[in-house]
Amino acid sequence: MKVTVCIGSSCHIKGSRRVVEQLQSLIAQYDLGDKVELGGTFCMGQCQKGVCVTVDETFYSVSPEDVGEFFETNIKAKV
Repeated sequence: MKVTVCIGSSCHIKGSRRVVEQLQSLIAQYDLGDKVELGGTFCMGQCQKGVCVTVDETFYSVSPEDVGEFFETNIKAKV
């Protein structure tokens, strides 16, 4: 599974660094490093939608406050 987080300026202002850090922590906590590839990219063209995240090409808008729920539903449950 490939998870990509936008680290462009708009998403950075909305908390992309915290999203990345929380995802790194959760991936390590559940020992999913061999199943989940976490990467970053610059603008995904959907700046108005908050921190942009894709999971295997599916787009999500994630905030630092809902990373845990996002992880449980869209990453952990699908690996």
